[in-house]
Amino acid sequence: MAYSPHNVLTVLQETCDEIHRNGIDKIILVSGHGGNNSLLPYFCQFQLEKQKNYAVYFFRPEDSEEFQDKLNKMRQTDWDGHAGETETSSMLAHRPDLVHLERANSQSGKDLQRLNSLAFAYTAIWWYAQFPNHYAGDGSYGTVEMGNLIMENKVDQLVEMIRSVKADQKTIELQRQFYQDSKNPLETEQ
Repeated sequence: MAYSPHNVLTVLQETCDEIHRNGIDKIILVSGHGGNNSLLPYFCQFQLEKQKNYAVYFFRPEDSEEFQDKLNKMRQTDWDGHAGETETSSMLAHRPDLVHLERANSQSGKDLQRLNSLAFAYTAIWWYAQFPNHYAGDGSYGTVEMGNLIMENKVDQLVEMIRSVKADQKTIELQRQFYQDSKNPLETEQ
């Protein structure tokens, strides 16, 4: 299913507003979909449009060198992306009943490079141009062990993030200051 951008943003905003109305001042967004890489930071950014008495945080895990070294030692493929080795491994660790390894390499997961002539340009059709099968990599190499490593790494980071957000006293304070200063931008110290 696909919803219009307007509806997605409206649902997100109304969800956050309702969560706050029910007493929560710190809202953490966690996404399991790579297609939200730009949308959710944008959503967080436009929270400054109108004054709010709550803060929205977006979980963006980062892989340490140590983790990346462990993962690279387990890798069997040199290219990986959507439904490739690592995502398939994560699903094998989390929901193996949804994984069909026998189908994993039935379609090409190679980048077709159909827009490589464009220089310094972004276009919305980039994904389809590269991966018309909506598959990048080869999921047939996925393993439960790799999936467990990936999941544990993300869970550890999320736990750390939640602790830091719970302890955070600055974000809402800075938002209030921003809203106040933005009412009279010419009177704000530069």
